[in-house]
Amino acid sequence: MEAHTVFISGFIMMMRGRPPVLSSLRHVGRGAVLLASVAVLSGAAFAEPQETTAAVAADKSARKDNKPAETEQQSRQDESLLVTARRRNQMEVISGGQLGALGTKKGLDVPFNIRSYTSSLILNQQSQTLGEVLENDPSVRTTYGYGNFSEIFVIRGFPVYGDDVAINGLYGITPRQLVSPQLYDQVQVMNGASAFLNGAAPGGTGIGGTINLMFKHAQKTPITRLTGDYASQGVGGGSLDVGRRFGQDKAYGLRLNVAGLSGQTSVDHERRHSTALGADFDWHDDKTRISLDMNYQNQGVNGGRPGVFLGASATGVPRVPGASHNYGQRWTYNDLNYIFGMLNVEHDLSKHITLYGAFGGLGSDEKGNYSTLTVQNSQTGAATAGAMYVPYQQTNESTRGGVRAHFDTGPVKHEINAGGSALWEESRTAYSMALSSFDTNLYNTGAVAAPTENWTGGNLDNPLPTSRTQLYSLFFSDTMSFWQGRVALTAGFRYQNMLINGYNAYGDGARTAHYNEDAITPVVGLVVHPTRRTSIYFNRIEGLAQGPTATGTNVVNLGQIFPPFKSVQYEVGAKYDTGRFTTTLAFYQISQPNSYTEPYGNSGAFIFRENGLQRNRGAELSINGQILPGLRFNGGATLIDADLRRTAQGANDGHTAIGIPNYTINGNLEYDLPFLRGATLVGRVENTGKQWVNTSNTLHLPVWTRFDLGARYTFAVAYKPLTLRFGVDNLANTRYWASAFNGYLLQGLPRTFKFSFTTDL
Repeated sequence: MEAHTVFISGFIMMMRGRPPVLSSLRHVGRGAVLLASVAVLSGAAFAEPQETTAAVAADKSARKDNKPAETEQQSRQDESLLVTARRRNQMEVISGGQLGALGTKKGLDVPFNIRSYTSSLILNQQSQTLGEVLENDPSVRTTYGYGNFSEIFVIRGFPVYGDDVAINGLYGITPRQLVSPQLYDQVQVMNGASAFLNGAAPGGTGIGGTINLMFKHAQKTPITRLTGDYASQGVGGGSLDVGRRFGQDKAYGLRLNVAGLSGQTSVDHERRHSTALGADFDWHDDKTRISLDMNYQNQGVNGGRPGVFLGASATGVPRVPGASHNYGQRWTYNDLNYIFGMLNVEHDLSKHITLYGAFGGLGSDEKGNYSTLTVQNSQTGAATAGAMYVPYQQTNESTRGGVRAHFDTGPVKHEINAGGSALWEESRTAYSMALSSFDTNLYNTGAVAAPTENWTGGNLDNPLPTSRTQLYSLFFSDTMSFWQGRVALTAGFRYQNMLINGYNAYGDGARTAHYNEDAITPVVGLVVHPTRRTSIYFNRIEGLAQGPTATGTNVVNLGQIFPPFKSVQYEVGAKYDTGRFTTTLAFYQISQPNSYTEPYGNSGAFIFRENGLQRNRGAELSINGQILPGLRFNGGATLIDADLRRTAQGANDGHTAIGIPNYTINGNLEYDLPFLRGATLVGRVENTGKQWVNTSNTLHLPVWTRFDLGARYTFAVAYKPLTLRFGVDNLANTRYWASAFNGYLLQGLPRTFKFSFTTDL
C-alpha cells in the first residue's frame, strides 16, 4: 500500500509540470522499481528524493544485488549537472572588461562605460558573426562595408571597422571583414573615445567606441561540449569545445575549439560558409602567467544580398523589397582566410609590481567578386550595377609591454601604468573590373551573366603593397584612490607616432605618399562611490585618427598631408551594480574634425580643408541582470544628436549626419518557466529611430522595429545535460531598411528559424 502511495504522489507531481528525466533504469525488484518510477515521474534528478518507509524497506531488500544507493547518487549528480547547465545557458552581460593601458577592471570602478557579452550568450543565440552578437547592444548598430559584405559597427554615431577590432587589447590581429565568435569567451564593448587606453586604431576608426575580443582558455572544470546548429533555409553546422587542465596544481591548460557551417540563408539564393579552428594553451605558477593562442578562420558569402546606392537621379528612398528578395547576382562572392594568434606573458616581480608583454600577428588572404546596385529611379527600382574582382592580402605584427605598480603615499593609494605599443601593417591589393555597367532592377532582379572584367590594375596573382603602416606609442598614467577607495582620480597621457607610406600597387610599385606625424592624447577620469554599489564618474578623453591627404580634381593643395585628427570627448554618468544586476546612465559629447573641398576664389579650382566638425551629443541607458528570480533582462536605450558644423560654405550647418539614428532601443528578456523546470522563454526587440540618407536632410529612413522569439529546454540524458533551443528572428518577417550609414542602404534580414542542441560529453 505504501508503495502505491509513493507512486501516486510521484504521478501527481508529474501532472503539476515537473518533467521526467531520461536516464538508465535497472531492474531491481518490485519495491525498488516503484522507487525508480517515482524518480522518473517526479523529476527526482531535479530535487533530492525523500526517503519513505517503503523506500527504505525496498532499499534494504535490494541493496545486496542492485545498489539503489548508486541510483540516488546518480540522481544527485543529474541535479548538479542540470543546475550547472542552466547557469551556463543564462544570458549574461558582465559590467567591466579590459581597458588597454589600465588593464582589466570592474565596471563600477572605472570612469568609462564598458560591458562584456559572454560565450553563453553567443552559444544560446547561435551567433555566427560578430554583428549578430552585438545585436544585443542598444548603443551599437551594424552595417556593411563599402561595396562588400564586411561588417561595420556604429557606436555613438562613429564607425568601427573590422580592422580596428582588438583581441586581448591588441590591434591588427583580428579577421578584417567577418569574425567567427565561437572562438571567444567575451565580446567587450567600451563606448567612447580611447586613444589613451588603446592607442590609435590602424584603420582610423574607433572614435565613438571600441570592441575587444577575449580568447577562450581552459577553466578548472573540464569541458567537452558538442553543439549542432540549423538555420533556415538550409544552413547547417556545429561546434566542438574541449578544455582540460593538467599537471601539478593544474598549472597547464588546453582549450580546443572547432566550429563550422554551410548552406543557404533565409535570403533567396544567398549561401554562406564558415570554418573556425582555435588552440589555446596556458601555464601559470604563483608569479607567472603565460598563454599562447593560435587560430584559423575562413568565412565566405556566395550570391550575397548587397547594399544599395542611390544615384543622382533618384529622387527618394525606394520602397523596401520583399524581406527575402535578393537583388544581388549569383556570381558574386567573397572568400576570406585568416591565420592569427598571440602570446601573452605576465610576471609578478613582487606583490606590488607586475610586468607584462604581448605579441600577436595576422596573415590574411581575401578574394571577392563584387557587384553593388545603384538605383536610378526610386519609384520603379530601375538600377545599374557593375562588377569588380579584388584580391587583398595583409601581414600584421602587433605588440605591447609595460609595468603596473601599486604603492601608497600616506593616505593615497597609487596604481601606476607605464608602457608602450607598436604595430606594423602591410597591405597588398589589385583589381579587375568591367568597363561598363549593366541594367538591373531592385524589385524584379534578373540573372545576368558575369561581365568581362578586363580593366586591370596591379598584379592579380601576386598583389603589390599599397601601404605600409607603423604605429608606435608610449603611455603613462596614475590612478590615485582616496578615503578607502571612495574616490579615484586617473590622469595620464599617450604619445603616438604614425608612420605611413603609400605605394602605386597598380603600376610600378613606387612610393607615392609619405606620412610621419605624432600627437599626445591626455586623459582625466574621476570616480566617486557614494555607496559600495554605486558610482558617479566623469572623463575627458580623446580619440586619434590619421589626418587626411588632400585629394580630388583641380585641387590646389593636392597631396598636402594634414596632422592627425583629434576627437575630444566629455562624459558624465552613474552606475549601480549589485553583482547580479547592473545599470549605467551616461551623457556624452564627442567632437570629430571633418574634411571637405570648396571653391578656391573665382579661379574654378578647389581647395581641400579640414575645418569641418561633427558634434555628437547623446545619452545612454543600459540595464543588465536579474530583475526577479528567474527573470533576466539585457538592453537599454540611447538618444543621439549628430550635428554637422562648419560645413563647406555653411551649406549643411545644423544638419544631422548621415545614417545615425536619433534613438535606438534594445530589450532582451529571459524567463524561466516555474511549472516546467529546465525550460526558458527568450525574446528580443530592436527599435531604431529615423536616419537621414543625405547631408541636405531631404531623404530619410523611417523608424523600424524587429521582434525575435525563442525557447530552450535543458534536461538530462544518460546523466549528461542536453539543451535544445528553438528561435525565430524577425518574427513578423518585417521588411525594412536597417541602415543608411555612409549613404548607402542596407536591408534587414528576413524571418529566420533557428534550432540547436548542446550536450556536455
